[in-house]
Amino acid sequence: MDLMLSNDNAPPSTTILLIRHGETAWNAERRLQGHIDIALNAEGERQAALLAAALAPERIDHIISSDLARARQTAEAIARERGMQVGTDPALRERCYGGFEGLLYSEIAARFPREFAAWQARDVDGVLPPGTNQGGSFRQFFDRARGAIVKHATAYPGKTLALVAHGGVLECAYRAALGLSLETPRDFKVLNASVNRFVVEEGGLKLVSWGEVGHLQPAVLDDLT
Repeated sequence: MDLMLSNDNAPPSTTILLIRHGETAWNAERRLQGHIDIALNAEGERQAALLAAALAPERIDHIISSDLARARQTAEAIARERGMQVGTDPALRERCYGGFEGLLYSEIAARFPREFAAWQARDVDGVLPPGTNQGGSFRQFFDRARGAIVKHATAYPGKTLALVAHGGVLECAYRAALGLSLETPRDFKVLNASVNRFVVEEGGLKLVSWGEVGHLQPAVLDDLT
């Protein structure tokens, strides 16, 4: 007879609402932001208000945001609706793109053709050119983003957390939850002001739902953090 054992000492799972910040002017013109601190535009503020209203009936025990303005403003809209405070964590920041930051894709390709080609080919250990900020590889970013999510989940077992971050952080969580290789192309959308639901159990991410934007009109922008 098979004996099935349960781990009664395992901590309770943590629910994560992983949210991308609302739109910025640079999102609208498809200019790469990275660590450059760009605020929400008027449309992003509208999206944040709609997001906050949609989440108002839901349980949220803690709200934690990237310390960049576009994420923090989105988180603060959620917090105001609920009379809560927002904690910040730089580990939830977007990937740093070094010399790519502040440029359109066409400008990146023209100024840094070799590095741009490696980036587009998904060289996950590729080195980015230096800029105002020092860029890091995608593998380093993945480890940082996934680690930050799991860290907060571990700190609040059994709770529901709203983590407000960036498109790249959402991509890392999606890949971690589904076990996708870092080298594969991104064939899933990462939308402004979207709600993406995960459960963290014993240090592992499980995807519950992805890309909830029914609270927003018109259509939101994909990609370009």
